[in-house]
Amino acid sequence: MADTPATSGTPLVTGSEIARLAGVTRAAVSNWRRRYDDFPAPAGGGVNSPLFDLAEVKAWLDKQRKGRDLSEEVQLWQALRSAYGDEMIAAVADAAQLVAGPEKKAPAALPEDAVRLVRGLVESSSAGDVVNALAERFTDSVRRAGSDQVTSPRIVRAVRHFAGEVEVDATLFDPACGTGTLLLAVGPQSGPRRCGQEADARSARFAQLRADLSGRTRVDIVTGDSLRDDRWADLKADLVVCDPPVGDTDWGREELLLDSRWELGTPSRAEGELAWLQHAYAHTAPGGRVLMVMPASVAYRKAGRRIRAELVRRGILTQITALPPGVAASHVLPVHIWHLRRPHSLGDAGTSVRMVDLTTNDPDGSLDPRLDQVADVSLIELLDDLVDLTPGRHVEGSHRDYAAEYQALQRELTEQVRLLAEPLPMLRAAGGPSTLDGASVSVADLARAGLVEYGDPEPVSASDQLDTDFLQGFLRSAANTRRSTSASGTFRLDGKGARVPQMDIAEQRRYGAAFRALQEFEERARRLAELSREAAALARDGLCNGALAPDD
Repeated sequence: MADTPATSGTPLVTGSEIARLAGVTRAAVSNWRRRYDDFPAPAGGGVNSPLFDLAEVKAWLDKQRKGRDLSEEVQLWQALRSAYGDEMIAAVADAAQLVAGPEKKAPAALPEDAVRLVRGLVESSSAGDVVNALAERFTDSVRRAGSDQVTSPRIVRAVRHFAGEVEVDATLFDPACGTGTLLLAVGPQSGPRRCGQEADARSARFAQLRADLSGRTRVDIVTGDSLRDDRWADLKADLVVCDPPVGDTDWGREELLLDSRWELGTPSRAEGELAWLQHAYAHTAPGGRVLMVMPASVAYRKAGRRIRAELVRRGILTQITALPPGVAASHVLPVHIWHLRRPHSLGDAGTSVRMVDLTTNDPDGSLDPRLDQVADVSLIELLDDLVDLTPGRHVEGSHRDYAAEYQALQRELTEQVRLLAEPLPMLRAAGGPSTLDGASVSVADLARAGLVEYGDPEPVSASDQLDTDFLQGFLRSAANTRRSTSASGTFRLDGKGARVPQMDIAEQRRYGAAFRALQEFEERARRLAELSREAAALARDGLCNGALAPDD
């Protein structure tokens, strides 16, 4: 369902933010919406993540005398919302700037009550705690609103898990670092050099202040479009982590056609994610790694096939992990983490790709796969016409018992062949004219007489004077089929033109039994054809992947 446009020019808040304003749980806000008819109606957002007019919410809370004792942190967020509206990244950046130097002049856009609250919070707790609280509240508000503006906590958790141990003297890089969440979360707090770039100047400013106030050193975050204006051209990192923009067709392809970063092939306009992937790989030192968050569709889209093939052929791609649905912030679609490694030399390249399929797991559950969720796939197996790198496709295939499946199909095929002709009715030469050339009646007349009901998909008898199998059998006759088939080949029953012969009920049942037996024969023949195709495909796949071999 499409999002509802905002109906007010005042700031909008999520249910989670209302809970924080009132000092209650989010469940309490949900209960208020159900219990109180006068609770403000959604002013924007979607069905699953509605947004509410802040002024209406505050007026309702005052009227109900709820949330009177607000913490300073909640009051600060409320003051920022009132002053900045939807531009909350600017709000948290200005607040963080004041936290970094509370004795200095406050940014002009900060209202006086926000300045007072920031200075009070800094006096009662550490500057790092204040900024972290602002970052957490901003992340939660954006995520609840259904935006991909920030990396979700679940994705951060997954990237940290698969990054594993990071050396204290390592160089880390995030070319689309946003507010710095992913870049600052990976590796030990002190030691590594962290470099980031972010196109949005406010996000970059907040990320740098956040790093400085949290006590991290050797963190440098610059502003700029990483693809069009790479500010780290000479950087070679030990680990590159990135949650890049998704579905962006305006990433600069026409300006960058001859760019040296496209060593695996120039991405199409629709494959901006593969441009970010190659940009990250270009900044990877020999032996260094890339962990890139990717939409699941990048693994199989036709436009990216050649680049995927080069990744595989060169032994650069080491693993693809399919995360559970619900890990991303704004949707339930599964996302992948692509693992790349730059070889030290040609002999150091990978010889297989590990496929990990966690899509059936709880999004907050374990990230360690079970044995049946992992498959190590050789490069040659991946280099087919599609180069489909979807983990589930390969994990499922690798754990199939081809021999047992093939033997079971053989047994069923043998049985179906034996039974195929069994239902065919015994028919003799009649030698007479067509039954439809004699006395007949239209289906329309039978319906008007109450003997036929139009069912789905075919008419059925509504009387003991008419046999349903007899009726439907004659409706499938060549004459009736011609009447009911349009010039385009579409079949639609012609109730006025379709006719059936006039016979007594005993004769109808004789014909009906024959038609019923023919229908069973056709169903068995269709099942036999399906089994034949399935057996041939399984045998061919098994012979090619080594799971089956010709019998001696």
